[in-house]
Amino acid sequence: MHTRVTLHPGQRGAKKLFTLYGDRLLCVRYRYDEQQKKRFKTIELIVEEGPWDPKPARRRTDDQRVRVRVALPEVELRNQVKHAGGRWDPHRRLWELRYEQVVALGLEERIVEEQSL
Repeated sequence: MHTRVTLHPGQRGAKKLFTLYGDRLLCVRYRYDEQQKKRFKTIELIVEEGPWDPKPARRRTDDQRVRVRVALPEVELRNQVKHAGGRWDPHRRLWELRYEQVVALGLEERIVEEQSL
């Protein structure tokens, strides 16, 4: 099953559901199952709301190893990462090196966080 269309409240195809569910409606999705040859309309609703206190951002130490993304055509950057002691992780398709080296190369924006792996 795969999703072809995701609609937000107020868009055509989601207006009737918005009148039913109001502000609780987050989105409407149209999913298709090729084996069953069926289309499904699903909705995402808010069912509970409560307070949340986000934790402050985790501080990294200079010797902590982090993963960064370097695109295949970026040969010069890849060589710089290798020279700085980076190791290629073929399963994750990411480079792993010390945080201080990431900062020195200016790659902080390319760090891939653990939860997104």
